[in-house]
Parts: sequence; C-alpha cells; structure tokens
Amino acid sequence: MISILIPTYNFNTLPLVQELHKQILVENIKFEIIVQDDASPINENTKINTKINQLENCRFERNETNLGRGQNRNALVTKAQYDWILLMDCDMFPKSKNFIKIYLKSIQKEDRKAVFGGIIYFDEKPKDDEVLRWIFGKNREEIPLKKRLTNPYHYTLISNILVQKKWVMEHPFDQNIYNYGYEDVVFILGFKSNDIPITHIENPAFHLNLEKSKVFLDKTHHSLQNLKHIIDKKIIEPNDTALIKMYTRIEKLKLVKTAAFIFKIFRKRFIKNLLSKNPSIFLFDVYRLGYFCQLNSR
Repeated sequence: MISILIPTYNFNTLPLVQELHKQILVENIKFEIIVQDDASPINENTKINTKINQLENCRFERNETNLGRGQNRNALVTKAQYDWILLMDCDMFPKSKNFIKIYLKSIQKEDRKAVFGGIIYFDEKPKDDEVLRWIFGKNREEIPLKKRLTNPYHYTLISNILVQKKWVMEHPFDQNIYNYGYEDVVFILGFKSNDIPITHIENPAFHLNLEKSKVFLDKTHHSLQNLKHIIDKKIIEPNDTALIKMYTRIEKLKLVKTAAFIFKIFRKRFIKNLLSKNPSIFLFDVYRLGYFCQLNSR
C-alpha cells in the first residue's frame, strides 16, 4: 500500500501521473496518487491537470492560498492514507518502466525507513539559454549510486524519495521556512539528527523542467536569501552545507566585506559567463559564495 504525493505549481503533471498510474496498476496493490497545486494561476495546465481525476484512485487538488513548498508537502502527507509515501516533484519522470516495482521490492526489507532512487538528466545539451540549470543538475544532482552511498544524507534530494509516513509526520518540513530554497536540506538534516537512515538504490527519475538560465540564476538569489534567513534563525548549523563552510572560513578571516567588494566588481563578468551557452560550474560556485558574502555585508 502506497500513497504517491506530487506537489505542483503551474505545471502539466498529467504525463507523470499517467506513467505512475500505469506502473502501479500492474502491481495489484492498494494505492492513491494525489497531486496538489499550490495556488498557481488558473490556466491551461490547470485544465489539463483536472484530467487526473478521471484516473482510478487519483485526484488533483488546488490550494486556495499559497502554502509554500514545505507546507504544501506537509499538507499532502497529512492527506495520505497509506503507511508508505512516494514524494515526487511534478517535473520528474521515471527512467525505468519498473520504477514502482523497484521501490516496492526495496521496502519489503524491514530495516527500510526511507529510500532515495536518484536524479538524472538527459545527456543531450539543451538550448543555449537553458544550459546553466542543466550543467548544475549534471554536476550536483546526478550523482552515481556508488558516490551517494558514501554520504547518504548529503546526496539525498526530496524530488524522488520513498519514506514511511510516520517519519515525515514526526519530522515534517519546517513550517518556519516559507520562501524558496534549502527547505529540502533542512528536512533531510532532520532525518540525520534523529538517526533515521536513508537507503540509496538505483531507481532514478529524470528531471525534465530545464528553466532558462536567467530564471535559474534569479531563483539562486532567492534560495541564498532564504539560506541567510535559515542560518540567522539557527535552523541549521554552519557546517551543514559546503557553501556555509566556505563562508565561515571567510568570516573567521574577517574578509566578508572584501569578498563582497570583489564580487561587486566582477559580478557582471560572472553573469555573462553563467548566461552563456558554456557556463562554468566553478564560476557558479564562486558567484554563489560572493553573493552570499554580499548579503551578509549589508
């Protein structure tokens, strides 16, 4: 028995639901698929997503007010009626035709509490103005199983994770985090601090929604602003992310304002590279660190 929960926002989620529905029907188990739109504008995607209600044991719901990424997931988990929940982002798609079967086999083992199958990206390079999101995903999210096993919590993402409902109910997404960015890191660190193991297996899903590089860069700004809020509120420790570890070193050397000044001088050059058809992942890391120093030097 399993509840598949898919938060969405202004996205055509029907193809994903159709694929998951087709796969799970073969398994002959009790299931439900719930898609919850977080008050996105009513448009063609809304119309398409309502077709989800025509599928057996599936339903599409739309929030009247925006809850935020974490709270939308919490609301979905509360609605789930089965002990195991599969959390998937709306812009994911299973690689394998046995995606559901693989997860079901995995949770038959009694020691399993949470299972992460992995994230992958298509090898074909996208349009020139969409490369930044793709290159970031290929380098930072598409992690081979062997490497994921070396640091399970660090390499877990919430866009394709199967977990027992009770653990999410006991350790939900932090309701103090409303804006975009790092709410997934905080959630996974909650599992780590409470010794809830996360098992890694080979059962990836493709990330489909490649944003334009400028949009992704803007979202990066928002996520770093949210990270500052999270750090200021002491929701996570400075050593919990690689970026904050590096920032802490700069802070100890009393070089934050210097780093922010250098970032201001070179920012336009960084952006020119990041929005090009051949962005540098190294420069993206430097840009993120510089922007965070700028946020903390004001």
